[in-house]
Amino acid sequence: MTGGTEPGRHGSDFRRRRKLCDIQKALNKEPPDVATLRRMAISEGGLLTDDIRCQVWPRLLNVSTQELPPPPGPELRVNNKDYEQVLLDVRRSLRRFPPGMPLKEREDLQEQLIDIILQVLARNSQLHYYQGYHDIVVTFLLVVGGPLATLLVDKLSTHHLRDFMDPSMDNTKHILNYLMPIIELVNPELYDFMVRAEVGTIFALSWLITWFGHVLSDFRHVVRLYDFFLACHPLMPIYFAAVIVLHREAEVMECECDMASVHHLLSQIPQDLPYETLISKAGDLFVQFPPSELSREAAQQHQAERTAVSTFKDFELASTQQRPDMVLRRRFRDSVRPEHGNKTVLAKPRTNRLVKLAVMGLTVALGAAALAVVKSALEWAPKFELQIFP
Repeated sequence: MTGGTEPGRHGSDFRRRRKLCDIQKALNKEPPDVATLRRMAISEGGLLTDDIRCQVWPRLLNVSTQELPPPPGPELRVNNKDYEQVLLDVRRSLRRFPPGMPLKEREDLQEQLIDIILQVLARNSQLHYYQGYHDIVVTFLLVVGGPLATLLVDKLSTHHLRDFMDPSMDNTKHILNYLMPIIELVNPELYDFMVRAEVGTIFALSWLITWFGHVLSDFRHVVRLYDFFLACHPLMPIYFAAVIVLHREAEVMECECDMASVHHLLSQIPQDLPYETLISKAGDLFVQFPPSELSREAAQQHQAERTAVSTFKDFELASTQQRPDMVLRRRFRDSVRPEHGNKTVLAKPRTNRLVKLAVMGLTVALGAAALAVVKSALEWAPKFELQIFP
């Protein structure tokens, strides 16, 4: 009585075993095959287990694990200007720990969480703590443990999260300003409705600055998104935010067309989203509408040269130690020309996708997401002189 589900189950088991093998092969190469690790992190299911994340996340961030930092001494907290605020936020982070965790274990982790945050801030005086930062740090703590989490968060804070850690929110607002142009290009009717409602983009602020860690209750979904974002261009979270809004078009359009109603709906993020589908669509949108094409619509573009996006070219070069294929990059540049306001845009680049899949050896289920970050982000990242990685 095996029924009709056995072939599907066996097929899934086979794909999982093959993926585990591919990841291990990429890790064992010298230097590690970071491009393959990025594809694995993006493709369906992400990196599969926390044990694998402990090995792959440092590679994605180009972090050496040879020398882990020692535990900090008590002097770290003495007269620390951020300590009281960090303490308050961490004490409120109960729901970010696994349910049923013994009280003593949770308290120990909260103490480690405080120390990681303060260590990173002490190392980087240019960074400023923001509420929500602890939601990102606790994810790394739970996955890789305190010492390695300190190294990863340090690198992440000076790159992907750099804009959120300025004294003002100007660069954060700049990133939020990419949201509506994406929605307008894909679904002009939804865009017009949201403009008439004057809802703005503040509903997505907590999504963006916590990488959705604050708003998703299932830890599995959080780490799946972290796999995706760590393998991607720094603006990918805003593309994912746009995809969530587009996915909820029917709900939004049924709202009263006023700020309060639409903001209330969108700020309550569903917990049963089709994450793999949305990840693939976010990658598709990045391919079709790269940041360089959206920048004309995003406000405060003059600040882009100081954002984390402008450092991504150097970060990618240092972490992958390889250049994208030039022919493929030219194909991207010549063939991806979106038509403004085309509502069927997600299904449009069928031919391009097949070319890309053939070149990169990906599965159809992966879609264009890996292409967006592995091969083309360098082409679209703003020019920036090498100063991050000498």
